[in-house]
Amino acid sequence: MSSIQRTQRATEILCDAFVTDPVVEWVFPGPIEQRRASVARVFAPLVEISAAADELAVLDDGAAAVWLPVEAGQDMAPGPEEELPPRLRTLVEVLARGHSTERDHLYLAFIGVAQGKQGRGLGGRLLAERLRRADVPVYLEASSARNVPLYERHGFRLTDEPITLPSGPTVWPMWKEN
Repeated sequence: MSSIQRTQRATEILCDAFVTDPVVEWVFPGPIEQRRASVARVFAPLVEISAAADELAVLDDGAAAVWLPVEAGQDMAPGPEEELPPRLRTLVEVLARGHSTERDHLYLAFIGVAQGKQGRGLGGRLLAERLRRADVPVYLEASSARNVPLYERHGFRLTDEPITLPSGPTVWPMWKEN
């Protein structure tokens, strides 16, 4: 699979996995196909950044993970010049406030399994494969309470109180020491 096909496949998988996610539904309310197109525009550049850092993980059978290296002191908030839909800007700003960048670490921005393939261990497999090679701590935000135990089984711990978006869903910030 070429690098372009790989990034396209990762974006497709993530769109399918997250199109009904509570956070995605909050950021992009409206018809599901419109939401799918909107979320693709969010995922694609992050997939590209992850691929360029040689951190993109894709399983052909329907799972993808976007890992991003974060350097100590790196600002995670979008600049005012970046045009983002209002709720997406709110999400990114709220998450950035809770994302400690005191130390170098990996950020698991997204891990998803295509609908119809979930519950088969694909996400756990991707997670375990990358965590085995991690030489720095790892941070993520779980967008579903049902995923918190999965991450805990892989050594993650809640870092603080869950973050509730304004009139929206909750996310759970988690950290794993290496």
